[in-house]
Amino acid sequence: MVMVNEKSWKEFRETNLFWWINRILHTFGWAIVFQIEKNGDITNVYPARVKFRGFAEKSETEGFIGISEYLAKESKRLIEEAKS
Repeated sequence: MVMVNEKSWKEFRETNLFWWINRILHTFGWAIVFQIEKNGDITNVYPARVKFRGFAEKSETEGFIGISEYLAKESKRLIEEAKS
């Protein structure tokens, strides 16, 4: 059984888990930062200390919708993985 399946930063970002994790990190004044080129390529990822806390309402709404969609799509597999 494969226990680790490497994924790209792009895929992680598309799940909205990046937003969710940064919401948690903002509590402590931290964030994970992606440097994204105009063509959409992610060229660097790094942790950073930040002064802001939270996101604008539009980003929050989009984030919660994205996380909900991710969970709806992946819930059966997540349960199966947790049980195995």
